Amino acid sequence: MEKENSNRSRIIGLRLTPEEYAKIYRKWKASTCRKLSDYVRKHLFNKPITTNYRNQSLDDFIEETVVLRNELSAIGNNVNQVVKKMHTLQQIPEFREWIVRYELEKRILSNKMEDIQNHIQKITDKWLQS
Repeated sequence: MEKENSNRSRIIGLRLTPEEYAKIYRKWKASTCRKLSDYVRKHLFNKPITTNYRNQSLDDFIEETVVLRNELSAIGNNVNQVVKKMHTLQQIPEFREWIVRYELEKRILSNKMEDIQNHIQKITDKWLQS
């Protein structure tokens, strides 16, 4: 493709209405062409144009799951920091009981977070295949 570009020295100016441009722009965005000029050139010379189809609701869902995954990761980091702090206070008897209870809750939370992250990964894999 680079060799073709190096020989291109002629320019064609083309005026479009905003509606015409919007139509071409939408079709270009739905294609796999990286540049609008590549899309127009392929269309002009009747070359095949590969188009993408994306399920918008699934795309929106994936964006939300990415945010959720990041939040879960941040929660996990915060939990680990709290546990480290609590272990420094282990000499005080009432903190020992809290630590034991907290460790149990942490394990349960950790297992649930891992389950959620596994489900998110499965959904993301399916999304990438579509």
